Amino acid sequence: MHGRPEESEFVPFAKGYVDNVEGTDLVQMLTSQRDDLLDLTTQLDGLYRYQSGKWTVNEVIGHINDAERIFAYRLLCVGRGDQTPFPGFEQDDYMAGANFNNRALPDLLDEFRLIRDSSISLVRNLPPDAWLKRGSVAGFSVTPRGIAFTLAGHERHHYRILRNIYR
Repeated sequence: MHGRPEESEFVPFAKGYVDNVEGTDLVQMLTSQRDDLLDLTTQLDGLYRYQSGKWTVNEVIGHINDAERIFAYRLLCVGRGDQTPFPGFEQDDYMAGANFNNRALPDLLDEFRLIRDSSISLVRNLPPDAWLKRGSVAGFSVTPRGIAFTLAGHERHHYRILRNIYR
């Protein structure tokens, strides 16, 4: 049971991400996104930043990895019926605690592939009755479907930036 989420299924901030997602087959979408990102990044220099103060390619990929872990954890918890409210997360705080520029881009990409494959498995195997369960993120009611589309749209957002600005 996928289908597109209604706006009441994800945090309002994520609307732009969800709008970036085409289609309704999450497994196919997440798989093709994985392949697209891995293909694109073979052409990029991990330490390149297009402007002072902007993230390097390594930092963008590291951020995608961090965010995907967070979204997948939320998806799992809400899908299992956990009613623990989740706070938002501040990307800059996560970036300050990371060392992405001390790592090789292929290592970060391998990590992305592993994380994404885990997300695909989670989405593929989430029971049908779990998709519309409700949980709370940053004070907003969400569903696993809304979280999954946020996860996919977040990656798509950064993929487009990498393709259009960094390449």
